[in-house]
Amino acid sequence: MTSKRVLVAYGTKHGATAGIAEQIGVTLRADGLDAVVLPADDVDDVRSYDAVVIGGALYAGHWSRKAKRCAERNAAYLKHRPVWLFSSGPVDSSAERHDIPPVRAVAQQMESLGAREHVTFGGSITAHTPGLIAKALVRHGKGGDFRNPERIQSWAHHISAELAALN
Repeated sequence: MTSKRVLVAYGTKHGATAGIAEQIGVTLRADGLDAVVLPADDVDDVRSYDAVVIGGALYAGHWSRKAKRCAERNAAYLKHRPVWLFSSGPVDSSAERHDIPPVRAVAQQMESLGAREHVTFGGSITAHTPGLIAKALVRHGKGGDFRNPERIQSWAHHISAELAALN
């Protein structure tokens, strides 16, 4: 039996969401899946994948335009395969303390695609994050890296288990 092929697509502005997507891909591969991690802008056709994970950064309560467009571009095919969505963005520990419901655009994507699940992970704004707003936040003691590798890996293992159960 060949392993399932899983696409992990992400929309990011400064790289934090790409880091989460890469961690998901590494974990899925460790679980025996053929995981491919790509920027959402590079995804034009999902037909060669058995399952898809799409992640997007949150900015001011809005999901990444790149992730949203990827989902919309591929909606006809995504509806016929298992899909999971994730967001990254809170630059505090709130994503660790409780489940954060998807923002409206993500909730709409979940419904239209029949996505199985959505999770929000903490984001990252550090001294290395480009942009004036990021620099100002860090200068005023705000920001940091709130991505939790164990939580990300746990969610990816959950996806692997769900895919194994579909056999």
